[in-house]
Amino acid sequence: MKYKTITVSTNHQDAELVSSAMFDVGAAGVTILDKQDFLDLVKSDVIWDYVDENVLKQSDEVKVSTITDVNDKDFVKNLESRLQEMKNAGGINYGEIIVGEVDAADYENEWKKYYKPIVTKNITVVPTWIKYEAAEGERVMRLDPGMAFGTGSHATTRMCLDLMDVKGKTVIDVGCGSGILGIAASLSGAKSVYMCDIDEQAVRFAKENAQQNGVECEIEQADLIAGDRKADFIFANITADILMRLAKSIGNHLNDGGEILLSGIIDPRLPEVVKCYEDAGFKIIHHENLDEWNALLIKTA
Repeated sequence: MKYKTITVSTNHQDAELVSSAMFDVGAAGVTILDKQDFLDLVKSDVIWDYVDENVLKQSDEVKVSTITDVNDKDFVKNLESRLQEMKNAGGINYGEIIVGEVDAADYENEWKKYYKPIVTKNITVVPTWIKYEAAEGERVMRLDPGMAFGTGSHATTRMCLDLMDVKGKTVIDVGCGSGILGIAASLSGAKSVYMCDIDEQAVRFAKENAQQNGVECEIEQADLIAGDRKADFIFANITADILMRLAKSIGNHLNDGGEILLSGIIDPRLPEVVKCYEDAGFKIIHHENLDEWNALLIKTA
């Protein structure tokens, strides 16, 4: 089986915008290959079993990629139009759109070399294929990210894992990807966890990861906007555009006194996300910034 690959070259700052454009025109997931992510992890307190120094030889150019059905004739045309709209609206730097083909097996294994353990104050997340010895008392989650989310947003995940306060609470993780936040919440004492994603493949990986970690979570393919479920704590670690789309409806899913943790917001998009949620009746109770990414803990005003 083959996939059609679509790759756009850009820079570290605009990678999230290019990703958003791909999602806007129907991408189910993206991969971001960014040397800066590797350098940030080298400087962190992550324990490394192996470092591939060839990554340091890569260009500073960032590549944002996705895949479509090999017979899809509309995606590239729609992506070109969306990127041009974004460029006209406020500026975005991107290069040529490269189209190719790849065998499914090759694509599904390529991203593995970019994932390393994520160490946070609450939990350590370790990819299943990495050998890792936990320190005494360290809580470890084994995770297979699969193709459910890209490699460019580790900072957003770390902030969510650091900021979550879920013990004894009901939790929703909207846009759960591979399930990392919902599983972490369950391991950290949440009363119950519901995870949803519009991508069928993400849901499959999330279910497998929950089972591997021995936690019980309700996981389904769904759009939070369409349901009426409520929780005490909601994770929304997605993209700025989708977060703004959720602003007017996400509060309907929050119990009285509950909190929402928004993440996936790169620095240039922060002001518009903040305004969007303030206009929707929320107040910010905590703001965290890490590596040009932002997380907002909010509640109703």
